[in-house]
Amino acid sequence: MVDFTIAPEFQAKLDWAAAFVREEVEPLDLLFPHGGDPYDTRNEKARAILRPLQDQVREQGLWACHLGPELDGPGFGQVRLALLNEILGRSYWAPTVFGTAAPDTGNAEILAMFGTDEQKARYLRPLLDGDIVSTFSMTEPQAGADPKEFVCRARRDGEGWVIDGEKWFSSNARYAAFLIVMAVTDPDAPPHARMSMFIVPAETPGIEIKRNVGTMDERENLDEGIHAYIRYHHVRVPLDAMLGGPGEGFKVAQARLGGGRVHHAMRTVGKCTRAFDMMCERALSRRTQGTLLSEKQAVQQFIADSWVELQQFRLLVLHTAWIIDTQPHGAARTQIAMCKVQTAKVLHDVIQRALHLHGSLGTTGELPLAKWWMAAPNLALADGPTEVHRTTIARQLLKNYRPAEGLFPSEHIPPKLEAARKRYAHIIEDDGLSGRVDA
Repeated sequence: MVDFTIAPEFQAKLDWAAAFVREEVEPLDLLFPHGGDPYDTRNEKARAILRPLQDQVREQGLWACHLGPELDGPGFGQVRLALLNEILGRSYWAPTVFGTAAPDTGNAEILAMFGTDEQKARYLRPLLDGDIVSTFSMTEPQAGADPKEFVCRARRDGEGWVIDGEKWFSSNARYAAFLIVMAVTDPDAPPHARMSMFIVPAETPGIEIKRNVGTMDERENLDEGIHAYIRYHHVRVPLDAMLGGPGEGFKVAQARLGGGRVHHAMRTVGKCTRAFDMMCERALSRRTQGTLLSEKQAVQQFIADSWVELQQFRLLVLHTAWIIDTQPHGAARTQIAMCKVQTAKVLHDVIQRALHLHGSLGTTGELPLAKWWMAAPNLALADGPTEVHRTTIARQLLKNYRPAEGLFPSEHIPPKLEAARKRYAHIIEDDGLSGRVDA
């Protein structure tokens, strides 16, 4: 049975988190608004505010809720994490305050699953404690996220590996203490067995950040970009820098990307809910042509459509979380892809309506809507293009079907009607009964 019942004691935690994020965390979005601010461990003013907030989260037992007890997390499971992430989605800083910021969450998970004891001690523990940040360096400028087209190489050289090549859109590399790099180690192997994953300390010689690329809401002339275009030039790492075994890079990557996709979806529910609240407030506050916006049918349709879409999406996310919690590993693959497909669309559509209702004010930096709206294209591409996941959904669904056995579809009426007549012939051919059976 699908059950989303919230225990009273956990509801109390959610209520605390909602008030805490609104009153204590959302102000950080205004004081330190740039994309890299939550990841810049050298910004002492921001850290002076952040650390006490993180301590309060720890006291509530809500720190790093994506982790199980074996990693000092609360082991909430995905459904309760989804409910918490809805609240965190209201604020850009909230995931950092609660120890659930990407890409560090996914990197922590693969370190926990594939890292050695030494790697965990050196990298995982400070990452979990929020003392450092990290980078996942996978996509390439000529290949995007398609691993079959990757050319960044790692070759064995004595007692180590040497990495050469370029990586694109390596988020937060300028702030990272280490990078997790996917590189081709066996170009002659089948496509998904060619690559391996390596931990590379940020101070390793040969790492060149060619530039930090700014996205739509980041000003390159002010160097606000946080997505690095990196050249690895003869970067040498020891043999034990590998995560997992040789050729297991794709396997390691998939272990982190599924969780990241559904967590993006969880937080999107929260951001869209905040935009919806703004939409309804505006509809009840603004007058035009003699009446409130809320009395206009077009505005009512905006509100109704947004709420229906948001609730459908929320139930999809919660159902996906429930499958992850209750079914074997991998059972939620199709549902995770469905969340990925809908995340950017719902974000765009709901925020677009909210922005439109606010008129010119909505397009300015005096409201958060424009900045949120500009995140939609990124979400459509993050963790793989949406089109790839549509293909995954279709292929998975088609496995449950078979081609028609004959010339006509299985729902072809003439043979089904004939079969129905034969099944109930003893009734419909009884002259003592009345009724109509079409020829």
